[in-house]
Amino acid sequence: MTVVRRATPRDADELVRLRKVMLDSMAPSDDVAWQAFAAEDLRVRLAGPGGDGDLGVFVIDHPDREGALAACATGTVERRLAGPGNLRGLTGHVFNVATDPGMRRRGYSRACMTALLAWLRERGVGKIDLHASEEGEPLYASLGFARTPAPAMRLTIRPPEPR
Repeated sequence: MTVVRRATPRDADELVRLRKVMLDSMAPSDDVAWQAFAAEDLRVRLAGPGGDGDLGVFVIDHPDREGALAACATGTVERRLAGPGNLRGLTGHVFNVATDPGMRRRGYSRACMTALLAWLRERGVGKIDLHASEEGEPLYASLGFARTPAPAMRLTIRPPEPR
C-alpha cells in the first residue's frame, strides 16, 4: 500500500536530492550551489504552521532505504487579483514533482499529485499551473491539466546573496 504523507523539515535534504534528479532529467548541470539554500528554505518553511502556510509538499518514503524518499510533489498558493474563472484570485503552482529513478512506474508521482491537488482544493484555489516535461505530461493530462494558449516568458536577475 502506498502511503503519502506531508513532508517535514527532516525531509529537506531528500527533497533537494529529488529536485536535482528532476532538474537533471531536463537539463543536466554541475551547479549544486543552490542546494544548501534550497534545503535550508525547506527546513524553515516545512517547520511552519501545519497545513496553514502557502507551501504544500507531499512525499512517499522509499521502501528500501530508511530516511530516503521515493517521490514528492510540491505546490504553492499565491493570491492574485480575481479574474474570470478564479473569483478568489487564488492560484496554485505545482513544481518539484519527482520520483527516484529506481522507484518509477509504481504510481508514486500520481499519489503525491493527488494529495497535493486535494490540499490546493481545500485552500480554495481556483486555478493550478505547472510546467510539464514531455515525460510528465501524460500524468498531468490524466489528472485534468490541459495546455493553455498563454505563452510564458522569464527574466532572470541576480538578487543579493542570502545571509
